[in-house]
Amino acid sequence: MRDRTDSTLSSSGVRHEPWAHPLAPTNSSHSTSLRTGALIGIISAFALRRLPAAIVRSPLLSTRPGVLRAAPIRSHLDSLPPTRQHYPSASPPPFSTSAMSSADIALVPSPASFNGAPFLSELPQLPSVPGVDTKRAPLDNFRLAIAKHVSESLGVDVNAAFAAVGTGKIGDYTVAVPRFKLPGKPIEICEKAAAAFQPNEFLSKVEVKAPFLHYFLNDKTLIKLTLQTVHVMTHGFGAPRDDAGNAQPSYGTNRDGEGKNIIVEFSSPNIAKPFHAGHLRSTIIGAFLSNLYKANAWNVSKYNYLGDWGKQFGLLAVGWKLFGDEQRLQDDAVNTLFDVYVRVNQLASVEEDGKGEKIHEEARRYFKGMEDGDAECLALWQKFRDLSIKKYIEVYERLNIHFDVYSGESQVKKENLEKSLEQLRKADFVSKEDNGATLADLTKYKLEKCVIERRDGTPLYITRDIAEAAQRFDNSFNGNGFDKMIYVVASQQDLHLAQFFKVLELMGYPWAQKETSRLLHINFGMILGMSTRKGTVVFLDNILDETRDKMHEVMRANEAKYAQIEDPMRTADIVGMTAVKIQDMSSKRINNYNFDWSRMLSFEGDTGPYLQYNHVRLCSVERKAKESDGLELPTADLDLASINLELISEPKARDLVMLIAQWPDTVRAAMKDHQPSTIVTYAFRLTHLISSCWEFLLVKGQERDLALARLFVFRCCKDVLGSALRLLTITPLERM
Repeated sequence: MRDRTDSTLSSSGVRHEPWAHPLAPTNSSHSTSLRTGALIGIISAFALRRLPAAIVRSPLLSTRPGVLRAAPIRSHLDSLPPTRQHYPSASPPPFSTSAMSSADIALVPSPASFNGAPFLSELPQLPSVPGVDTKRAPLDNFRLAIAKHVSESLGVDVNAAFAAVGTGKIGDYTVAVPRFKLPGKPIEICEKAAAAFQPNEFLSKVEVKAPFLHYFLNDKTLIKLTLQTVHVMTHGFGAPRDDAGNAQPSYGTNRDGEGKNIIVEFSSPNIAKPFHAGHLRSTIIGAFLSNLYKANAWNVSKYNYLGDWGKQFGLLAVGWKLFGDEQRLQDDAVNTLFDVYVRVNQLASVEEDGKGEKIHEEARRYFKGMEDGDAECLALWQKFRDLSIKKYIEVYERLNIHFDVYSGESQVKKENLEKSLEQLRKADFVSKEDNGATLADLTKYKLEKCVIERRDGTPLYITRDIAEAAQRFDNSFNGNGFDKMIYVVASQQDLHLAQFFKVLELMGYPWAQKETSRLLHINFGMILGMSTRKGTVVFLDNILDETRDKMHEVMRANEAKYAQIEDPMRTADIVGMTAVKIQDMSSKRINNYNFDWSRMLSFEGDTGPYLQYNHVRLCSVERKAKESDGLELPTADLDLASINLELISEPKARDLVMLIAQWPDTVRAAMKDHQPSTIVTYAFRLTHLISSCWEFLLVKGQERDLALARLFVFRCCKDVLGSALRLLTITPLERM
């Protein structure tokens, strides 16, 4: 049997894990009744493998947070024929390479050989400080110039001086002199530094307001260096090329993570269950984080760890025998299977004459057949799994998201689970209770006790997580392991993740030790009031369809512009998804938020449609300037000499340039706090400033060189706004 990491690459470019040893989660003590219609609505929800236990109580999940489905050990798949080892096996690929490439919206780091904008070579040499990238982050040059002045005038280490450069209310940057702990009065130290200052290509002046030094940047250098850097990293030699030779935007990226590997696990739906909009957050936050790390030059592997094994498949198989429709299954697999599941659960809840218990008993027998390797049972399970994944991929593609690995509970290898269990049974923090269950006592760490093995010998959810984590480290990235692994899971599972990480630490895994742990839980709050505008709880497809249709109505109101859009429905779909994503990522991810239809779909205020509108307007200005006035900006030819940037002198223009110069800093800040809202807030700041500049930075009717220079500023703003949207997994539109 091939190792699970020996995965195949389909013609679509998406990797699928081989069919390894399933470790079946089951809990025969659970009732499978849906109890109420409201609960049916909740269970229909997205049904994430890591769905908060505080929200869902279903036959798929246990009733206690952190203690989920059990997993008896099996070895039945060793003898299965190799024809079923990969998804898909005999059927054609479910989607094309071109379709997948369109879903991979991201920022790609500039080449390692990139040496900066042409103007950079004309500037004086600056000292070198670790972690500083003057080629890709324009403001690093000015901060280094400040550090150089402080170091030379006060005799402090240049690294310490650079670390002291911050922002303040006066000037562009501020240095607090007391942090150097120099002898003498702060005012005298500041005056000494100011006396040694000479205006240069980077700094225009310094002001003393003890105990601070306030520095002002050289505007001409700031404008020229920043705009050139944006240009060459978006259109020129600083932008990597795709297979067709097209430039890929890279301004804002860095190479801080070069050579490092990261796994990001997110989304993780249960097979045969539709996506629910209320659990959209893991998917889009995880995709954003994947893009963010990629922009910082990490090797990123995106994992979708599916809930693809358990007694619910036995129940589904029983329902399929009663209500199955093969043609409908092929047409709409996930909704068909869900309908079957709901109907069989309704039968299973009938207590009269033991009818419900008979359904449960048949489901248990069927699942045992799966555990024992019955070929017919496994073939049906495999078909349901394959068709579900195919549908999921369609939804992910619509969201501009794709995964590198479709793994799942069935992929945790039997020997790895047995190894983890054996190690845990011998651990001094693990003991057997009187009732026969095995517990990990984490009370000394204020994490409570957690069951790792039931009295019947079946391991629990946390045990499978442990085995899976060890398996990933041993096998990922060609056996080199991960430098970091992120789990994007709701805050309702904080305790479970903390217990999981602590157990791995106590087991002695070097990559899980507290001070050097490579594991990270990215949590988030919940969406409140999730429903359609008519008030009914629905699936994600319904939400996206409704936002698309609403945006389409708005677009049709302007017939002239509508006629110029190549694919109106696709455009409306992108605007609708932008609305959903921006509403979700606008606030701190830990916060709950109210799903607000009217606000989300508005083109006014801080909304997704407003961001797209501003990007479209910037594209329109450039397009019309070329069509009506013959103003054409340089692109890949890098003919920057045709742009006289010294004509850019207006305070508003300077403010714009300063803000787009801060884009690389913003990307780094988002890496530190893992907050999508950091990027969203920046995008809104940029669009607000752009909107305030139209009347001050006129292009039409101006002298040609001035018009071209201003147009270049707006084009650089468009490039940066587009990069922010891409980082958020959003396709920037040129017309709408």
